[in-house]
Amino acid sequence: MTNSKVTTLLHRDDPGKKPLVGNIKVTRQDWLNVAMDILVSDGVEQVKVLTLGERLGVSRSSFYWYFKSRQDLLDALLDHWQQTNTAAMINQAESPAETITGAVCNVFKCFVNAKLFDPQLDFAVREWSRRSGKVRRLLDQSDQRRLAALSEMYARYGYETKEATTRARILYYMQIGYYAADLQETMEERSDRIAEYLLGFTGRVPLQSEIEGAVAYAMAVSKGELS
Repeated sequence: MTNSKVTTLLHRDDPGKKPLVGNIKVTRQDWLNVAMDILVSDGVEQVKVLTLGERLGVSRSSFYWYFKSRQDLLDALLDHWQQTNTAAMINQAESPAETITGAVCNVFKCFVNAKLFDPQLDFAVREWSRRSGKVRRLLDQSDQRRLAALSEMYARYGYETKEATTRARILYYMQIGYYAADLQETMEERSDRIAEYLLGFTGRVPLQSEIEGAVAYAMAVSKGELS
């Protein structure tokens, strides 16, 4: 039996721009994390295998342990977007609540917590859709799924079909526009309008406990108190 040198492999959980040194092992999620970062910051055209490998500090040949091709990676990015942003909004719209204002508070969690719903990723996909018919179709389908969940949320609380779908569109498209405007306001300023937002989105006066709960959640997010 011969002695062999044991080499420790370094795993990168949160890859950044500075390459690692030594023997490095990166996972499929590492490649996805860097790809998402580049997609958001530079656009889909810059999501290239060589660029990702340089960012991770590894040979691009290791990419093919996890993905068949660049297109396979791009498809994985779209799947991640669907499984996070779209799924989160649908899940929040379907969450139980005693009142419609409480239900909208559940949806509000997506709007203030980027760990539930990442607006930068959403806009990166929307920009991507301008260059790809396939992505445009996926985006349209996703928007319809989100709107359907919000419409059903309103319907559960007695709104007639047309009003339910209209209020869902107001809530959804207002928030998309809110992100697009990139308003430079603090969470305190945003939270101060929660009661009025709830009244505007539902036509019903929210419970004080709902207002306080929504404000507390928003402030906890802004302070990094939620995992």
